[in-house]
Amino acid sequence: MRRRQWIGIGLAAGLAPTALVRAQAAFPSRQIRLVVPFPPGGPTDLFARLYGQRLSVVLGQPVVIDNKAGASGAIGSLEVMRAAPDGYTLLFGTASTHALYNLMNPKPQYDSLKDFAHVAIVGGAAVVLIANLALPGTLKGVLDMARAQPGKLRYGSPGSGTLMHIAAERLKREAGGLDIQHIPYKGTGQSKPALLGGQIELMTDTLGSSLAEHKAGKARILAVAAAKRSPQAPEVPTFDEAMGTRGFEAVLWNVVAAPAGTPSAVLEALSAASARVMADATLNASLANLAIEPTLGSNPAAATAYIRAEMARWKPVIDAAGITAE
Repeated sequence: MRRRQWIGIGLAAGLAPTALVRAQAAFPSRQIRLVVPFPPGGPTDLFARLYGQRLSVVLGQPVVIDNKAGASGAIGSLEVMRAAPDGYTLLFGTASTHALYNLMNPKPQYDSLKDFAHVAIVGGAAVVLIANLALPGTLKGVLDMARAQPGKLRYGSPGSGTLMHIAAERLKREAGGLDIQHIPYKGTGQSKPALLGGQIELMTDTLGSSLAEHKAGKARILAVAAAKRSPQAPEVPTFDEAMGTRGFEAVLWNVVAAPAGTPSAVLEALSAASARVMADATLNASLANLAIEPTLGSNPAAATAYIRAEMARWKPVIDAAGITAE
């Protein structure tokens, strides 16, 4: 599914190839395309649209949101990797595309560290487990049900290899090797209707993306994979509280990335613009409503270091569970 949305001011004329050097010197001089590697309506898409609106204002050029969903984010990521390294095609990547992909694929089509120039980490949202109303009202009750009826329960995720998938598999393993079937979808926009319609009993999502259904009584958030409870849903326990574990955290962070080889001056301009975007009080208020924690002051070096650390953190989980890309 492909969808484009124009954000910001009117379209500027494109540049001829002979003007490439001048374009870099005067970056940006035309519209920027921000590729979202997931369908519209999910947490990454919502964040990207808010970010793109502010980035357009800061840079004084239009920002195009282009949804390129599929293969757990790999399709959109590959498109950006192959784009001209001039700063005009960017990726709004995630933990799934930039940490988990290379850990799960024996023959990856890209290297998230070598094939991209990272602009900044911009924020993150905690993963949650959601149940339809036919299930017990607590995480303990649902886990007890899964133990008593192996194979009966199904959980949906935004796709195989996403952080939501890996977090759920970690939960199953730490709860004693539960038999809960994984149903991968192409984004939260597909898995959420399946949960509400009763095609699946459980779903992994981000907190902000699930708050509306939780507060309306249409579904129930059982636990949040964060160090502490969220002010947006203080009644929802952390996984550590509900299970007696330590350190059960999973944050779907987002990174803005460009193709490898993007000039350092362009990266610096984008990073400075991103810092201004993420310091915007109006944007942060909107992110708070989505239960997204902004990352302030990130830069290319810090973003790359963060991705390396996240890969080191999740590799033992993936290896222990024997998870590979489908």
